[in-house]
Amino acid sequence: MPLPKMPTKPAALLSPKDYPKAEKGKSVKTDKPEPKLVAVPQQPLATKPAAKIASPVVAKLPAAPSRAKTPAVKAEKPVASKAKSAESRVKSGTSRAADKSGVTKLFVLDTNVLMHDPSSLFRFEEHDVYLPMITLEELDDHKKGMSEVARNARQVSRSLDALVGDIDHHEIEQGIALSKLGNKDAKGHLYFQTKLQTASLPAGLPQGKADNQILTVVRALEADQPGRPVVLVSKDINMRIKARALGLPAEDYFNDHVLEDSDLLYSGIVQLPEDFWNKHGKGVETWQENKNGLSTTFYRITGPLIPSLLVNQFVYLEPNNGEASFYGQVRQINGKTAVLQTLRDYGHAKHSVWGITSRNREQNFALNLLMDPECDFVTLLGQAGTGKTLLALAAGLAQVLETKTYNEIIVTRVTVPVGEDIGFLPGTEEEKMSPWMGAFDDNLEVLNKSDNDAGDWGRAATQDLIRSRIKIKSLNFMRGRTFVNKFLIIDEAQNLTPKQVKTLVTRAGPGTKIICLGNIAQIDTPYLTEGSSGLTYVVDRFKGWAHSGHVTLARGERSRLADHASEIL
Repeated sequence: MPLPKMPTKPAALLSPKDYPKAEKGKSVKTDKPEPKLVAVPQQPLATKPAAKIASPVVAKLPAAPSRAKTPAVKAEKPVASKAKSAESRVKSGTSRAADKSGVTKLFVLDTNVLMHDPSSLFRFEEHDVYLPMITLEELDDHKKGMSEVARNARQVSRSLDALVGDIDHHEIEQGIALSKLGNKDAKGHLYFQTKLQTASLPAGLPQGKADNQILTVVRALEADQPGRPVVLVSKDINMRIKARALGLPAEDYFNDHVLEDSDLLYSGIVQLPEDFWNKHGKGVETWQENKNGLSTTFYRITGPLIPSLLVNQFVYLEPNNGEASFYGQVRQINGKTAVLQTLRDYGHAKHSVWGITSRNREQNFALNLLMDPECDFVTLLGQAGTGKTLLALAAGLAQVLETKTYNEIIVTRVTVPVGEDIGFLPGTEEEKMSPWMGAFDDNLEVLNKSDNDAGDWGRAATQDLIRSRIKIKSLNFMRGRTFVNKFLIIDEAQNLTPKQVKTLVTRAGPGTKIICLGNIAQIDTPYLTEGSSGLTYVVDRFKGWAHSGHVTLARGERSRLADHASEIL
């Protein structure tokens, strides 16, 4: 159909004459009569241009403030999300799950969790804790005796008795607030199994076994509370495997873990960057002090590395361009400034300790800590053959027999066998402990042979003198004791629990120095790992204290055979 003529002005009405007629032989198909056809397009032509002209003018007025507000709203959202993510990093994994879903979890505790950590009832933050009746039965079976497990079982029983002491049966069924005893971090409730829980397990599982009864309780709780996560917590690996095989969620007890990865453990040593003095040498203050007849140099420095340093941490710089190396120790940290002290070189023969000189950098750091009278607590970690026991004994003998700083050396260790137990040992306390102290006897023999000028008679007299000043004590009889002016060596400390380490360290009286030795890669105590060992616990908690120090010995010095075996086996 031909188009009509163009209108002369906006919103002008077109007459029927303006539409050209169709050619002959060609029909123009229209659905409506011609007058109505003209009237229909007239209204849109009159209204649409007016709407198009008016709408941009009206829309521009509110558009400007809306665009101005939009960036402000977008800028606030990332700030809120960052703050929320920072809070979630502080909380545990269970707390994050509760924050997202809004539903707290119900943790069913195995007996070994309670016997491993008596305070585990109060370690689950806002989540609830459920104790099956068989768990209480097993606690009752293990409460007798003087072992650590028996003590923990009795402590759990006392805590449970304090929680349920003054409430009735109805309140027990409703749940007991775990914050009742003053544990403010425990915001959940404690539930007991007050009725028989029945659930279907595979027919091959013995129903009378305690582990299977706990699994039955977990399955029944899942059925009773379908909208709530029910998780079994156990230190038994096979128990967790069995639970997962049955489709039940199970977790290890991680609250006692100081670190998830042992590689993140504080080493006590930091290597300085090659441009350290360029960035930290401006305005450096230097002075010397005379301590114990030796001149020591101090440096007061400022720079970007200072916030990452800790007191008594060792620093070193070994340039590749042939310049002199620097070995120091952080003595003070005041805001943005730190005081570094140069070290005594125990690798030189004139500075030998009971005839022993350091063979590598880490051993020199360790001897500086062991011979420092201001350092009351020292921890030494390292693989077999790094010289932990030898250095500690040499430093102890030098400070007991030569400088008279301490009265005697006390040696103790955990009596955990590597293989099968050989049974009871006869004799006194020291005679019973002597088979466990073979490592000290070997090192004493090395130290006794270091004096070549004494002769056989002189070495025998020295050995008798040394034996008279070294006392071997059992760990089982340490509770309640106080050691004054003693040099206490705790060997194989990686087999201690955090509670046992606390018991030993709190025995220290005035003038006592405690040295903890161990290798966290050789843990023989059941349920202890590298992250939950007492040695890892004290290394992490004591770092940065002005009267403690730690060194991780890296290089083995026992023999080339021992070093090669440590690498390949």
